[in-house]
Amino acid sequence: MARMRQYGAVDRRPSGRWRARYRRDGATYCRTFATKSDAAAWLAAQQTDQARGAWVDPDAGAVTVAVLAGNWLASNPAKRAGSLARDETIIRCHLVPALGSRRIASVSPDDVQRVVNGWAEARAPRTVRRQYDVVRAVFAFAVARDMLVRSPCHGIKLPKAPAARRRALSPDEVAALAETIGPEHAPIIYTAALLGLRWGEVAGLRVGSLDLLGRTVRIDHQVTRGEHGRPVAGPPKSETGVRTFAVPTALAEILAEHLARNGLGIADADAYVFSTGSGLPLDYTNWRRRVWLPAVARAGLDGIGFHDLRRTNATALVLEGVDLKTAGTRLGHSDPRLTLALYAQATTEADRDAAEAVGRRYLGRTPAGHNRTQQHGKTWQ
Repeated sequence: MARMRQYGAVDRRPSGRWRARYRRDGATYCRTFATKSDAAAWLAAQQTDQARGAWVDPDAGAVTVAVLAGNWLASNPAKRAGSLARDETIIRCHLVPALGSRRIASVSPDDVQRVVNGWAEARAPRTVRRQYDVVRAVFAFAVARDMLVRSPCHGIKLPKAPAARRRALSPDEVAALAETIGPEHAPIIYTAALLGLRWGEVAGLRVGSLDLLGRTVRIDHQVTRGEHGRPVAGPPKSETGVRTFAVPTALAEILAEHLARNGLGIADADAYVFSTGSGLPLDYTNWRRRVWLPAVARAGLDGIGFHDLRRTNATALVLEGVDLKTAGTRLGHSDPRLTLALYAQATTEADRDAAEAVGRRYLGRTPAGHNRTQQHGKTWQ
């Protein structure tokens, strides 16, 4: 009976160690071992992995985490400047100091868990989760490139983040905030609340995007934070983010007054509707610290964020019975589930209206001969 030919080759080196080697795709892979049986076992494992499609380049695991993270950052040229800057900062300030010099094949789930635990001691749960998301994406990239069989980011326990505090402002609260923030910035408040725009869309709104006579606005430009926090202008991140929709008449009048007050007209189509004194787009960090937070405190609305104005608009669409498709279009949602989630959220006002509607139906009229407060032998309090 013919013997099966051995996969690869095993030979003894002058040092006394045993070398195992094989060729694949024109490249030679080799390892040295203390015993011949260990070398043969490694060859057998490599052959088995190739047969079942689970083979990875054994040399790829020698790449350091720092190099892998850099390759991951460069792998997506379409990534937006703001996201790229955020991920680069997380890698440079948090991932590289913790694991950067390690070979990727040597990183275990225990190593990742220790890093996460260390972050959790000094940082908020949401910050830890955001940093871990980058680590997980980096190692997932290694698996996708056949550099690892399995990512070490499995079974990792993350700190529990408290439920996000969501708040929709009432019409009186929106008016109070606009009055408190002053005439220069009040149009920003009304634009965000009545149109449901994100901060980047508000900051990126240009004069040429407004048709105040036709009462429409086109969202095709936004300002985000790039490297080192510098403002970066560009299109919305999704196709659905580019949209044209109607503007309430009252808001059109507010914006017309704002443009006139700042000397902006048709000839200034590329100028920002809301800008610094030199015409540059507003920087959210500075604006939040200098304008937003003081106004929120004076209005007695501590704890609300600018995004709550967008949530206020979405809630108003729900309460006014606007259909799902129209609401999603106005809000620029790329995923219909985002809009659907808004419609699934119960609001205090809607819940109260529902209760009163049922009450009017069954208690608003009383059959003849019955006292309204006494039915079926029970007294209604």
